[in-house]
Amino acid sequence: MDDVNTSDPNDPVIARARKRVSLKLGFYTHALIYVLVNSGLFLLSSAQGRHWSMWPLAGWGIGLAVHGVFTFIGLQGEGFRDRMIEREAERLRGK
Repeated sequence: MDDVNTSDPNDPVIARARKRVSLKLGFYTHALIYVLVNSGLFLLSSAQGRHWSMWPLAGWGIGLAVHGVFTFIGLQGEGFRDRMIEREAERLRGK
């Protein structure tokens, strides 16, 4: 693996990589908290002999799924967005 200087604040590639990693870590943190909290809610509802924990599990699960879609589909579309910007810049320059 090549040596990469991750401390250079002026490197646009490093800045972009930091942003992408931050988005991914935000989703992973959200997923971990989802699992931990909903496990606790499941244990609590089971101890009560009722099964109300499925409602927060489902509702929050939808939110987590949307977060995942926006995070990972958004990162996949980044190349598409860059190509559109390049084409538009070429049009504006009159090429």
